[in-house]
Amino acid sequence: MSDLPHGDDSGDIENDAENDAAVNALRSAVMRLGRRLKHQRVDESLSPTEMSVLGTLARCGSATPGELARKEHVQPPSMTRIVALLEAKGLVRLEPHPDDRRQKVVSQTERAEAMLEESRRKRNVWLATLAEGLDEDEWAKLRAAAPVLEKLAHL
Repeated sequence: MSDLPHGDDSGDIENDAENDAAVNALRSAVMRLGRRLKHQRVDESLSPTEMSVLGTLARCGSATPGELARKEHVQPPSMTRIVALLEAKGLVRLEPHPDDRRQKVVSQTERAEAMLEESRRKRNVWLATLAEGLDEDEWAKLRAAAPVLEKLAHL
């Protein structure tokens, strides 16, 4: 029997095997696709972690280094170093926290916004070119799967 959690039909061994196979295929495909997408960066001088921090700031808005560390699942001293590197590159700015003078708030700069937009554009073009090989049925499945994948990404 499977170690993976399933819905109400978890007693159905055949369905468990199908779900396990789907999870395994999804994991493998997401990892391969993610690695390939990482190579479509605009600024090769930024690490994937630095890009991720900029993406988090773009999605969530300004945050303290501690909040960023939690969101990025890194230790606060590591985030302090990452923020310092991004600040030195002109991609983030540090401002006093409005309620706690001991803390700083990290915000992305216009330069970072423009770089992220160009990076998204480049990755979207690459992915769209790759997807040109899909037939209409595969496109329909992709459109249906996209919201589910988005939900998984944010759980």
